[in-house]
Amino acid sequence: MKFLRNLLAAIIGCLIAFGILFVMFILFTALLGSAGEEVNVKDNTVLELSFEEPIYDYQGGDMEDPFSALFEQGQGLDKILHAIAVAKTDDRIKGISINSGFLLAGLAQTQEIRRALNDFKTSGKFIYSYSDFYAQQDYYLSSVADKVYLNPQGILDFRGLASEVLYFKDLQEKTGLKMEVVRHGKYKSAVEPFLENEMSDNNRTQLKELLTSIWNVMLNDVSESRSLSVAQLNTIADTLGGRTALMAKNVGLLDDLLYLDEYEERIKDALSVTSSEDINYVSLDKYIKYADKKNKPKGDSAIAVIYAQGEIIYGEGGKSSIGQGVMQKALSKAREDDKVKAVVLRVDSPGGSSLVSDIIWREVALTKAKKPVVVSFGNVAASGGYYIAAGADKIFAEPTTITGSIGVFGTIPNAHELANDIGINAEQVGTNANSVEYSVFEPMTDTFRMHVKESIEQTYDTFLQRVADGRGMTKEAVNEIAQGRVWSGVDAKANGLVDELGDMQDAIIEAAEMAGLETYGIKKFPKYKSEFERMMEDLSSAKIKLGEAILKEELGEDTYGRLKDLKSFTEQKGIQARMPYTLKIK
Repeated sequence: MKFLRNLLAAIIGCLIAFGILFVMFILFTALLGSAGEEVNVKDNTVLELSFEEPIYDYQGGDMEDPFSALFEQGQGLDKILHAIAVAKTDDRIKGISINSGFLLAGLAQTQEIRRALNDFKTSGKFIYSYSDFYAQQDYYLSSVADKVYLNPQGILDFRGLASEVLYFKDLQEKTGLKMEVVRHGKYKSAVEPFLENEMSDNNRTQLKELLTSIWNVMLNDVSESRSLSVAQLNTIADTLGGRTALMAKNVGLLDDLLYLDEYEERIKDALSVTSSEDINYVSLDKYIKYADKKNKPKGDSAIAVIYAQGEIIYGEGGKSSIGQGVMQKALSKAREDDKVKAVVLRVDSPGGSSLVSDIIWREVALTKAKKPVVVSFGNVAASGGYYIAAGADKIFAEPTTITGSIGVFGTIPNAHELANDIGINAEQVGTNANSVEYSVFEPMTDTFRMHVKESIEQTYDTFLQRVADGRGMTKEAVNEIAQGRVWSGVDAKANGLVDELGDMQDAIIEAAEMAGLETYGIKKFPKYKSEFERMMEDLSSAKIKLGEAILKEELGEDTYGRLKDLKSFTEQKGIQARMPYTLKIK
């Protein structure tokens, strides 16, 4: 009987496995077919920009990989910018329609897309924008359009920038579970929420100045596009003068209030087609596939563009995190490739492990010794993100880049009070005076805190020296603008932390000039494994991804993000050179 039961289980298991394989075979066949489809762009076509997925500086995937479309989420900023540039000279593309809502991109990325759209307009082609709801960042992007339209019952958010920081001191005291903190830098407020219940004056000052600097950049761009003065825009924000659709139109933020069918009539007028004719739209995703093969820079020599995006962690790293593994391989390949004459390092990181930051800094130094290295900052290049760039020949930042944060800290969880409350007593036995280094169940000893403080001070001093050497400054001068303080790209240029304000293309042009190149190709690094490849290597990742998706759906994007931030904080190991907080600007 037991044999029959086991046999039946084996047969059922085989049938299930064959069923899964059959479904995967059908999917693979279908994807191969779709991957081979030629993108057909008709005459008199409108390119439709709809940003419904997170935007990364770089996806790192293969455009021809049929599984990328199934398993990879997100859009690559590099592909988006290239597609807009190709559309500018494509005679079949007559204009662009922006249909964006809740843009999942950083402000620097948004500014780069906006700049590309401004350049597109110089071709004489139109850009129209329509939405049922304009969040503030979406409006900033859409304001570049020739005409900005909103649903008559829609909402436009224009109120100025703000950020919220949560504090956990009372929570720690009530639960008995707390974070032991050692830090350097009066502005190093990453750990402030664990020490205080209220925001310090230093933290409030730097936040206010950072937000004001970024807001002024946005205002200047909107002012130029909408022919409204900065003073007028600030008055609108202060009085919520655009809080209804009609008010937003009356103060000049919008051109008209239309329903979608009326908006499409405006597009038809711009295309000079009759009301009975359909509009030829091509989606951004499809056009990217077409544009990816067009107008690529070519030459016998090349510039390597290396992307470093995400938190800095010890390990291999990937699309969403920076590890010494992929970065060492990428920088080594670039400097050993005789065809590569210069390197552009694109950084979008709030920082992380100070050890890994120094390992990558060393790789950049080795590369710089053989060929020029220029850095381009994206949304954030703070703390460890700045550390890895400090030794480059030249640094470019967007005006809205968040950078600086030169400071370090360490956090260690402690459950001594909680253990006492629930009746846990931990006893330790060791052979030497310091063999029991630290126990989460015992109070932190003065000796252990002194040793951690010593490491923090040593790491901070090294950080200062790296910046001083790279920027041609004294350590004292660096210390004055360090202390963990964050700066906008505009202020970072003023205090010498960056050389120029500009985007990735500006950095590439500078690298080419430094290498004496007139024609050149682009080689992009690293090459990330696809989600499908990682899933096949470790099937448990599929379960993790499913769990994350369910949590995000149930909790909402904002709450889920806060949980991830808290989890990340509790998992940090070693001394951290990271941005002072997870800054959500709204």
